[in-house]
Amino acid sequence: MAVPTSIVWFRQDLRVKDNPALNAASSLGNIIPVYIEDTTLPASRVPGGVSKWWLHHSLTALNQRLNDHLIILRGDPKSLLPELMDTLAIDHVFWNRCYEPWAISRDKAIKQTLRDKGKAAKSFNGSLLWEPWDIENKSGAPYKVFTPFYRKGCLQAAEPRYPQAPPARITYADIDSNEQFLTIDQLNYLPAIKWYDGIANTWQPGEEGAAARLATFIEDAATEYKTNRDFPAIPGTSMLSAHLHAGEISPHQIWYAIKGAFGDNENKGIDTFLSELGWREFAHHLIYHFPDFPDKNFNQKFDSFPWRFDQSDFDKWKTGHTGVPIVDAGMRELWHTGFMHNRVRMIVGSFLVKNLLMDWRKGEAWFWDCLADADLANNTAGWQWIAGSGADASPYFRVFNPILQGEKFDKDGNYVTKWCPELKHLPAKYIHKPWEASQPLLRESGITLGEQYPKPMVDLKATRERALAAFGEIKGQ
Repeated sequence: MAVPTSIVWFRQDLRVKDNPALNAASSLGNIIPVYIEDTTLPASRVPGGVSKWWLHHSLTALNQRLNDHLIILRGDPKSLLPELMDTLAIDHVFWNRCYEPWAISRDKAIKQTLRDKGKAAKSFNGSLLWEPWDIENKSGAPYKVFTPFYRKGCLQAAEPRYPQAPPARITYADIDSNEQFLTIDQLNYLPAIKWYDGIANTWQPGEEGAAARLATFIEDAATEYKTNRDFPAIPGTSMLSAHLHAGEISPHQIWYAIKGAFGDNENKGIDTFLSELGWREFAHHLIYHFPDFPDKNFNQKFDSFPWRFDQSDFDKWKTGHTGVPIVDAGMRELWHTGFMHNRVRMIVGSFLVKNLLMDWRKGEAWFWDCLADADLANNTAGWQWIAGSGADASPYFRVFNPILQGEKFDKDGNYVTKWCPELKHLPAKYIHKPWEASQPLLRESGITLGEQYPKPMVDLKATRERALAAFGEIKGQ
């Protein structure tokens, strides 16, 4: 009797450990691992430059784990998968679920096509601790506020499944080469102009890099997470978001690694970190139940908000030349490393949406192109929270003061001067507000505002008042 062969369709689960689809296929028989560059994605959701760089290296790492058996295709999965299964006379395909609206629609269509052909497609949860449809409030409706979602929904639900060990043995089907099969290099995910040295020096994409990052966090930072996570100059966060987005590590692995390392000992740092995994769950809960959440204001009052747009101002924000040091430091960190500290994300987001009065979707799109962790659910939830337009959003009248934020969370200016070295000779007192330094002190520090470092592009107090007035226009609607 012939050994059954199955396709394992890899998507946002680029790992061998705790991969339910891979385990299911391996237990059935031989496997054919496949990755498809989906050319039918919405134009605004094609992976950005940094995401493509990451994908190149993550796929390379996965292919090594699969002994160079990963098949690469490009096109529409709705036709490619059934065609490949017909060509190879295969009856089974396994994958782990994605939760973006277009992915859900695509996967349903593929399952129906295969069902009509008498073939089997089975999907698994490899990406979330709790399925979005399993967490609902007492009325049976989706949650719209994070704290009850996490405390009353998630933590009162069944415990997340325990991570699965990798298959004890993977056997690969022998198949003939096909002109449709590509190499990873042929995906052209690495840009022709090599601009990514800073990103390459910051990250190790792949399953091994994710495991190393988790081990470092547990050893060095987890217990002090609640305190240190707000200080961008301190390595106080896990830096796991990009690995989670690519699926190089599962949230189940992280959840139980933390539980295993610290047990049931009460520790505010551990509890706070686990609740951040809960926030990730909440973001996916929102895009599942409200598919237009990534593109539309959750609070419809904001549809009539008087946004403004100025390309020159937007470019200054994007490139870190606003003249507001902690904002500039954050935007330069993003450009150089494909990452931005979460506290700083809130500061630069507030500056764009409230001080510059620009639509949050402009910022979300820029982050999508520049972030290694450009995750639709997380990115959207973060920006709608900042804008005040989302579920469980920050109140619109909460306008982050970048000077006070800098002085509180980067007191000595270590973060700012790392990314804005032109300010490094200023006394700490003026790092976050160089325009208040005297001209002699500025000269002594090697700075002429408007030359070595920009003058502030806006008056923070005046633009705050403008934002509050704009909010007042829609508040009564």
